[in-house]
Amino acid sequence: MASSAFHQAVNAKWVKGVGGDCNSSKEFQYFSTRSVLVRLQNNNLMFVKQTYMSIHTSNRLRALPTSFSLHSNVHISQTTTENESALILIRHGESMWNEKNLFTGCVDVPLTTKGVEEAIEAGKRISNLPLDIIYMSALLRSQMTAMLALTEHRCMKVPIIMHEETEQARIWSQIYSEGTKKQSIPVVKAWQLNERMYGELQGLNKQETAEKYGKEQVHKWRRSYDVQPPNGESLEMCLGRAVSFFKEHIEPQLLRGRHVMVVAHANSLRSIIMYLDKLTPQEVINLELSTGVPMLYIYKDRNFIRRGSPTGSSEAGVYAYTESLALYRQKLDENNQ
Repeated sequence: MASSAFHQAVNAKWVKGVGGDCNSSKEFQYFSTRSVLVRLQNNNLMFVKQTYMSIHTSNRLRALPTSFSLHSNVHISQTTTENESALILIRHGESMWNEKNLFTGCVDVPLTTKGVEEAIEAGKRISNLPLDIIYMSALLRSQMTAMLALTEHRCMKVPIIMHEETEQARIWSQIYSEGTKKQSIPVVKAWQLNERMYGELQGLNKQETAEKYGKEQVHKWRRSYDVQPPNGESLEMCLGRAVSFFKEHIEPQLLRGRHVMVVAHANSLRSIIMYLDKLTPQEVINLELSTGVPMLYIYKDRNFIRRGSPTGSSEAGVYAYTESLALYRQKLDENNQ
């Protein structure tokens, strides 16, 4: 779906001259496994896969507009069984300030070349999972990641960013072809999913700040639940807006059997995961998210079941977690033959 020319254009326009490894230390999620067997008797199809997951940690409103109807604007994936749906969470790829080891917060910076590559790889990892609607933050690094990931999806649908800023914007961005609507995926921007606002730390080098104020103080600013950096947001405050938006706008989509992808930031996603996994304020301190790594949840019977991360673009086992995901993968294979 994505062409090399497109990727080259993106690199040239957005991240020319930028690259290299991030100097800041990163905590990674590691996924280990045990065997899972799923048999789809109606199709005599069997997926056998080792699926394991353990997380390694160390020291450790803008809604869909009321005038917008998914049923009338896009084709909804009919793969759910018993109102089961998929939720994919992705932290944006490496940004230019991630690379420079600077506190970014709500400063709007783009991805590096490495971040672009991470976004494309994330897209390959989720390319066989059903998607009906995308949510992303109002910040460019989230939007770049979402768009680049979607270029890799096998459904071949076009992401359409919803514009409801004014009545004129809504009218001018309407689609009048029903066939085109069915080949589209709505994308909703929400400032509530923005990164935590780091206040007077924004733009400062993390290492230099630790040397000035002490590693323990900087760790409290970065990882504690209720401690605010100077004139900034605590994780608790970030959680207030991110989780409220999730409950009010995203969870109802899942309840209706729609498959959702959320592309956001370390702290807005930590907040959402704290809600999904019922983590305590102490437990969330140890939660770290890598850039560009998708996490999969299954939403069923009003419960969120974490299924880990697809481990590569050719990974088939993740689609054997449930019958509906396996059937969707089979349908994609048939359509692309």
